[in-house]
Amino acid sequence: MKKLLHSNYFIKFCMALLVFLSYNTVSAQNSKGKLFIIGGGNRSDALMTQLIKITDLKKKDYVVVLPMSSEEPDSAYIYFKDQFQKLVPNPIIMLNFDKNTVNNKALNDSLQQAKLIFISGGDQTRFMNVVKNTPVYDAIHKAYQNGSTIAGTSAGAAVMCEHMITGNQKLESKYTETFNNIRYDNLETTVGLGLVKNVIIDQHFLKRSRYNRLLSALVEFPDHIGIGIDESTALIVRNKEIEIAGESEVIVVKNPVGISKSKKENLVSIKSLEMGVYTEGQKFKIN
Repeated sequence: MKKLLHSNYFIKFCMALLVFLSYNTVSAQNSKGKLFIIGGGNRSDALMTQLIKITDLKKKDYVVVLPMSSEEPDSAYIYFKDQFQKLVPNPIIMLNFDKNTVNNKALNDSLQQAKLIFISGGDQTRFMNVVKNTPVYDAIHKAYQNGSTIAGTSAGAAVMCEHMITGNQKLESKYTETFNNIRYDNLETTVGLGLVKNVIIDQHFLKRSRYNRLLSALVEFPDHIGIGIDESTALIVRNKEIEIAGESEVIVVKNPVGISKSKKENLVSIKSLEMGVYTEGQKFKIN
């Protein structure tokens, strides 16, 4: 009889655990929030108006700018604020976290309650070096899960991914805006925010002709979707659906077949892959 009771308790515990895991998996895949990912460059009032519309700002809501990517965080904040305050009456505040403030509960609570969080351009690695493994990272995710919009431009676009392109090449010591060729084990990536899964994002895409860089990412992560966002253009991400906004185009590459790695200078061949070009208003699904 005692064994049977223990067995029943164990079965109930396992069932409760399965329900818990199932709930958390579903909630992680189905956030209430949205992403607005800008490929850098000029941000028109029309583009920012679309951001405001999807965020659905109410009178009581406020906006937080995270400028940690920038070498000049005050300038990044002022540039955003000067444009945005012409379009909305809501408060716009800067939270410039550093190693001394990332654990500040009051600041993180304020970040988590923001209806819109905007991540500036600059250096995505600089941003993640401040944020990763801190309460700031958690606050951004909680805000997103609870219905806030997370937006970013340039470096602020790159950080949205789980596997973030740093811009550096492993096989080259000097930084260049694009890659000269497609080579395996050349792309440097690191941990990003992971707000969008199974996707690699590159920015300033057509303007800086970053095809080689994005294809290098697809070689390293063949099960991911590579998305190149041009300047003045944005992705609106609603869970698994992406809509294009802005003035230019978005390039999507996926499903590479027959990846072959040559011994000669780490060169790569790909027999075939899918590629699409999208403009404003068009939509596609991600895994």
